[in-house]
Amino acid sequence: MWLINSSIGRKVVMSVTGIALILFLTFHCCMNIVALFSAEGYNLICELLGANWYAVVATMGLAALALIHIVFAFILTAQNRKARGQERYAVTDKPAKVEWASQNMLVLGIIILLGLLLHLFNFWYNMMFAELFPAIHYDPAPADGFGKIVTTFGNPLYVVLYVVWIVALWFHLTHGFWSAMQTLGVSGKIWFNRWRVIGFIYTTLLMLGFLVVVLAFAFGCAPSLCTAASCCGA
Repeated sequence: MWLINSSIGRKVVMSVTGIALILFLTFHCCMNIVALFSAEGYNLICELLGANWYAVVATMGLAALALIHIVFAFILTAQNRKARGQERYAVTDKPAKVEWASQNMLVLGIIILLGLLLHLFNFWYNMMFAELFPAIHYDPAPADGFGKIVTTFGNPLYVVLYVVWIVALWFHLTHGFWSAMQTLGVSGKIWFNRWRVIGFIYTTLLMLGFLVVVLAFAFGCAPSLCTAASCCGA
């Protein structure tokens, strides 16, 4: 099948899965912003997305998308390095007009993968997994997603790690957004620069949304904290 066996096909798979993951990040960011203003609202969303059949199916689908994206990223990186052969060792200067993110997508990808594993442990494992296996004790309770946010970002180490993760995501997505459009053939001479600008603005706003949530809870200035003192241990 050409989607798997050819270089172009692999890039198409990378592009489609990448766009799907960006759409999920957009939903996730909107969900997180709710936590800034309402503990009850955020926990209601967590309840709707809890351990039920459609949430489990959606989680498996997202896991499949992420896994395919990661596997194909490593395959394409190995393929490109093999194609360059010894030439990559002869280059001492960075090519002109080549983005830093483009040259370091593998490193950024590894940081993002490690951040994803940390995020899955902090939230998915302690929330959905905990609901699927209630015999295990968790604190805060699986249904208290807001309390989990407060606990997680009350830890300075987690705050630093999440900020690093968000910055790596920003670099990765600002390049990946327009690159995906180019691969899918919707980026002609006129639209090439337009997609770069659109991708930069969209990704920046998206990552700022995540960053604001992290810092707001880290410094205790989220409006929702004023009406949810019990979640903060007050």
